Amino acid sequence: MSTTGYDDPALLKRVQRATARALAELDRVCAELGLEYAAYGGTAIGAVRHQGFIPWDDDVDVVMPRPDYERLLDGADRVLGPGFVLLSPRSSPDYPKTFGVLGLAGTAFIPEIARDRAYRVPIGVDIFPLDVLPDDERAFKRMARRTWVWGRLMYLRGTPTAEVPLPAPARQAAAVVLRAVHWGLRAARVPPRALYGRWERAARSHEGEDSVWLGDFSTQDPRRWSIRRDELLPTVALPFEGMTIRMPRAYDAVLTRGYGDYMAIPPASERVNHKPSLVDFGDHDVTEGAED
Repeated sequence: MSTTGYDDPALLKRVQRATARALAELDRVCAELGLEYAAYGGTAIGAVRHQGFIPWDDDVDVVMPRPDYERLLDGADRVLGPGFVLLSPRSSPDYPKTFGVLGLAGTAFIPEIARDRAYRVPIGVDIFPLDVLPDDERAFKRMARRTWVWGRLMYLRGTPTAEVPLPAPARQAAAVVLRAVHWGLRAARVPPRALYGRWERAARSHEGEDSVWLGDFSTQDPRRWSIRRDELLPTVALPFEGMTIRMPRAYDAVLTRGYGDYMAIPPASERVNHKPSLVDFGDHDVTEGAED
């Protein structure tokens, strides 16, 4: 096993336990409110291949159809247990992401690539809304461009540093440009909520259309991370870290489309996670066997 960005393997285990606790709460809340969610990406692979976290993974991602996501944002406060918090761009004006997080209140996880970010996002579950993909290819490309631009501007508004997959000289030049964008947005007093509003309008621009495809427009490549409605629903149950979570009905087809042979263990060089700059567990005891 490789812990990749973690100098202390025990810290990774504590992050996993804290995140699993938030996932259990999300599952409970969704069941109480009658909402659909499904594990996504590496979390879904972990459920199938490891019945829990991929050993080196340090986060949990889920998706929700947009109507369920909206109902979660509107209704979670009524049923959310003590010690948990649900954050989104609507609930917190300085929140730097386009998707929600259900996390442990009073905690924080800041990855190294966002070390200069002032906003402290809690340890928890990233919740991505799934929006309608238009059938028309030109309309899709226009939609994808707009969501990517507004989403990146929102990220840069809150984060002066950003990782760019370029060779060293070009990466350094890009970092200067991105930092200038960050400080330019701040100097112009552009609020993250305004940028989020533009992103959301683009992401929901084909809402109500009779398309069978849904996609995550928080990513650069929504087409790759798309799913048919009948692949997603009805969700099925799989074990994960001693609990049961929801998975897309056709999870094998979805994971194969996104990852190829997802049951194969990747080489150490391809085992990635989020190297932490700051981890704060607050008042939560996440030692092995502990319960809040």
